Amino acid sequence: MIDPTIITIDIANFTLSLHWYGVLVMLGVAAAVWLTTVEFKRLGANPDYIWDCLIWVIPAGVIGARLWYVLNSILGGSTKYILDPLSIINLKEGGLHFYGAILFGAIAFWIYAKQKKLDIWLMLDAVAPGLLFGQAIARPANFINQELYGPPTMLPWGIKIDALHRISPWTNLNLFPEDKTRFHPAFAYEMLWNFLAVGILLYIARKYKDKIKPGILFSAWLVLAGVGRQIIEFFRPDQPTFPGTGFSYSRLVALLMIIAGILIILIKYQIIKLKFIPAGRDNYILPKSFEEAKEKSA
Repeated sequence: MIDPTIITIDIANFTLSLHWYGVLVMLGVAAAVWLTTVEFKRLGANPDYIWDCLIWVIPAGVIGARLWYVLNSILGGSTKYILDPLSIINLKEGGLHFYGAILFGAIAFWIYAKQKKLDIWLMLDAVAPGLLFGQAIARPANFINQELYGPPTMLPWGIKIDALHRISPWTNLNLFPEDKTRFHPAFAYEMLWNFLAVGILLYIARKYKDKIKPGILFSAWLVLAGVGRQIIEFFRPDQPTFPGTGFSYSRLVALLMIIAGILIILIKYQIIKLKFIPAGRDNYILPKSFEEAKEKSA
């Protein structure tokens, strides 16, 4: 297996370590931002807005991702973070949840868009492919940390998980010996699904650019990300479930995403009409030039 620590440097009484987890997560963020700027420019807006909002979105996303992971762990019965609260900020061990990053990042994204008077649908449609792309790029970090794996498998792409990183019931080495037991790489399945979903969104955005209404790409992201998570959850026995059921909290969130995405699409194209939810505009409202907006706010 790959050592999770790339390099360690001792300076006086301090030890500085560079971990693959952090490097790949930041690489995923960079990939997401790059693709978002490409889409933002394609929609006719200045991508400088995207770079400018990062000082809001990245810290919020990291905090949210960690807090959701911790909450998920506690719901699963772990007392680690209750007994040792300081371990919550120990990010080098891994443990970030995509839903938390999306929730907190979206709140920061929305606040920024409101302050700059940006079209929120334009922002969301631009970021949708990037979210999937960045998540896929960062997924190999789970392989290095030996996490997010599924049940044992005889398939040729099964991966080895050492005893230290196993969860029950596969901790029994008599039944599941280290040298012979291989596991489903659930993280890889999600990575492949995300790459496929990115391709679908980019294809739709370009093939039907004259027919797509504001918010449709984001709605499609909700559906694709939700469906992907529903599939992956079948290979995620580590996820906490509602008491007495095999239905995880993550699957509930994914189901709500799918329903919300389908509803928005149906409402946008007026296939269903709700008096309290209008279909909205047919075109984006393009923001002022970034330079002009900065001068006004100065």
